[in-house]
Amino acid sequence: MSRPATGAGLAPAARAGRSPAAPLELRHAIAITVGASVGAGIFAAPSLVAANVPSVGWMFLLWLAGGAIAFIGALCYAELSSTYASQAGEYHFLSRAFGRGTALLYAWARFSVITTGSIALLGFVYGDYMSQLLPLGPYSAALHAALATVLLTAVNMRGLRQGAQAQTGLTLLVVAGLALIIAAGLWLWLAAPATPAPVHPAASTQATSASGLGLAMVFVLLTFGGWNDAAYLSADLRQRRSIVWALLLSVGFITALYLLVNWAYWQVLGLDGMARSHAVATDTLVAAFGPAAGKLIAAMVAVAALTSMNATLIVGARTACALGDDWPPLRFLARWDAERHVPRHAMPVQCVLALLLIAVGATFTSGFQAMVEYTAPVFWLFFLLVGVALLRLRAADAGRARPFRVPLYPLLPLLFCASSAGMLWASLSFVHSQQLGGFNAAWIGVAVLGSGALMLLGMRRRERC
Repeated sequence: MSRPATGAGLAPAARAGRSPAAPLELRHAIAITVGASVGAGIFAAPSLVAANVPSVGWMFLLWLAGGAIAFIGALCYAELSSTYASQAGEYHFLSRAFGRGTALLYAWARFSVITTGSIALLGFVYGDYMSQLLPLGPYSAALHAALATVLLTAVNMRGLRQGAQAQTGLTLLVVAGLALIIAAGLWLWLAAPATPAPVHPAASTQATSASGLGLAMVFVLLTFGGWNDAAYLSADLRQRRSIVWALLLSVGFITALYLLVNWAYWQVLGLDGMARSHAVATDTLVAAFGPAAGKLIAAMVAVAALTSMNATLIVGARTACALGDDWPPLRFLARWDAERHVPRHAMPVQCVLALLLIAVGATFTSGFQAMVEYTAPVFWLFFLLVGVALLRLRAADAGRARPFRVPLYPLLPLLFCASSAGMLWASLSFVHSQQLGGFNAAWIGVAVLGSGALMLLGMRRRERC
């Protein structure tokens, strides 16, 4: 088959080759990685964490532990990404370690649960806050979400560099907004350093319990989630070792930022005020700067959601592209535009699936916590498998040159695997309050993963015929 004039061909992702004209620099990778993590979660999760811890000390300890777990994970991903550079990221690691069957299950879960679900969720967060600034009628949030999805897809279809440049600008806006929240905490601390003043009536914090701390940790690590998307950029970086710095610098920056933002929330509202707040960032800025800050925070959250949406769109379709490269029945997904460095068909398909979820969400809404339950078990299952993949590939591919090696091996990879297994257990054991169609939202995500196993059996049977 001849290559079309546009430069489109089969995806290079599963073949793990780097582009001969890699378009990204370290700053682009950091902007995408930070933007994928620092989204709407930091405006919502701190209240849920505060409601499930017994003291301020526990709250900060959990956020610090989240940063430590993310940093250990980043070390593991840095070795895998620098050694096995690929636009397919985790799909490529799992395929090399366990075979393409396991990789297919991951790709299906990512496409049907993790990526498109995240785009739809972030779209609704963006729509909810944009509707405060520019209402569009009874379905305003859904309309804003759909418009943002289509617009960002169009920007990214123009080319990876254009999407990365847009991401850099959006990330800078989000960081500036969070810096304003930190400034609010400093302002009130300098004005009255004695004690934080809650804006809500005091409420007694709940007693320490494994379930409460486990649930709080689910929300902490959900807020850190997204740094692993850097793995999908390793083949598009001009310097292979840049992926190591992109991961480690991004996670370090995110950890410091989250600790400072939570300090500002606590300084202004107190722990009980945080736990009672339904809009912790809004309450913080209003308490510091007055009611006029409400519109400002709406714009900040909207931009944060848009930033995470854009980062998810950039990397999300690459898994489906690699899937099409490996499985002939899905070959149409593997078309790759070599000029623009984008999945030519997988990205529009991703957009359509996200729009379908937005349409469903316009009728049946379940909220931020339900989406956590829907995605968390599958997310942590594959994080665990990536950690095991590092251990397996170290043993099976020992002679391969590794630009970066995880220090204290195998201790740190084992710690990452243990934390992922613990969070998988926590997400199934402690997260059970939300329902979708009468069923526990967490197990619905697991059921969708099971449907991928049926698809795998069907395609293997077709190959044998």
